[in-house]
Order: sequence, then structure tokens, then C-alpha cells
Amino acid sequence: MTRRIASALRRFRRSERGSMTVEFALWFPVFVMFLYSSLELGVITIRQVMLDRGLDMAVREVRLSTGQAPQHDDLKQRICDFAAIIPDCTQNVKLEMRPTDMRDWQTIPDGADCTDRSEDIRPLRQFTAGTDNEMMLLRACVKFSPLSPTSRLVASMGTDGAGDVKIVALSAFVQEPR
Repeated sequence: MTRRIASALRRFRRSERGSMTVEFALWFPVFVMFLYSSLELGVITIRQVMLDRGLDMAVREVRLSTGQAPQHDDLKQRICDFAAIIPDCTQNVKLEMRPTDMRDWQTIPDGADCTDRSEDIRPLRQFTAGTDNEMMLLRACVKFSPLSPTSRLVASMGTDGAGDVKIVALSAFVQEPR
């Protein structure tokens, strides 16, 4: 009996069958994590590009439609129409628009004013339509739920109390004369 166990252990030790299984078990999770992070980064990049495009197209319409001051809800709807891939866009987009002087440049304060589902609804920080020939800065902030909230990519971007990630787009334009 002991001889049979000893010979079976020797054969098991010399056999190379299943050696790839160990390597596969070690490397497969790394490759899956890499692929999943690539997918997450792709989704975030597409949403960022669509927000930038939506903001630029909406600002272009505002510049070309002289005689009308942009209203918050109309501008938000235009951005959401052009940025079709952002989920629940009209509820998640928060706009901030303020005039600035070209000779005494003051940018919008750091820290975009975004929605946060874990907090009570806050009013807009500032949305001023502007006057003729005035330089305007417009910032749009969108928050969305990431595909994998526990990934390192999402952790490096920072999340709010609800686990949402924010993307921000900024545009500048001159308010045309009416």
C-alpha cells in the first residue's frame, strides 16, 4: 500500500499535465481586470467627448442666435440633445455661467458645481445670461454611475457620497449684440 502511494506521488511529481492551468489561474484575472478597465475608460472617454461636443454645439447656437439671452433650461436641453449618450442628462447636468472681463481675467472657481444624489438638491451657484459683447464662461458638470465603482480607475477620479463620478466641460463665448 505504501509503495503504491509512493509510486503515485512520484508519477504526479514528474508529470507535466495541467501545468498551464496554474499559469492560467494566475494570469487570467490580470487580463480580465485590464480588459474591464479598458472598457470603463472607453465609456468615460465617450461621455466626456459627448459632453464637450454637446456644450460646444449649444454654445454655437447661442452665439449665432443673436438677440436672445440664453435661458438655463433651454441651454441645458440643447446640451442634452447634442450629448445623447449621457444617461439621465437633464437631471444630471448642472450648468454654471458667469461673465468675465477680458482685461481682468477671473476664471470660474475650482470645484465644479455638480449634482449629488446623496445630498439634498442645491440651487444653482450662478447662471447669468450676460449683456451685449460680454465674455461668458460656461461650465457643465455631469455625474454618472461607473461600471465598476470599486476599480482603481474610478478611485483615482474620485467619487461622491452616492458613488458617482463627475466629468466637466468648459466653454467660453462672447455674447453677441441684440
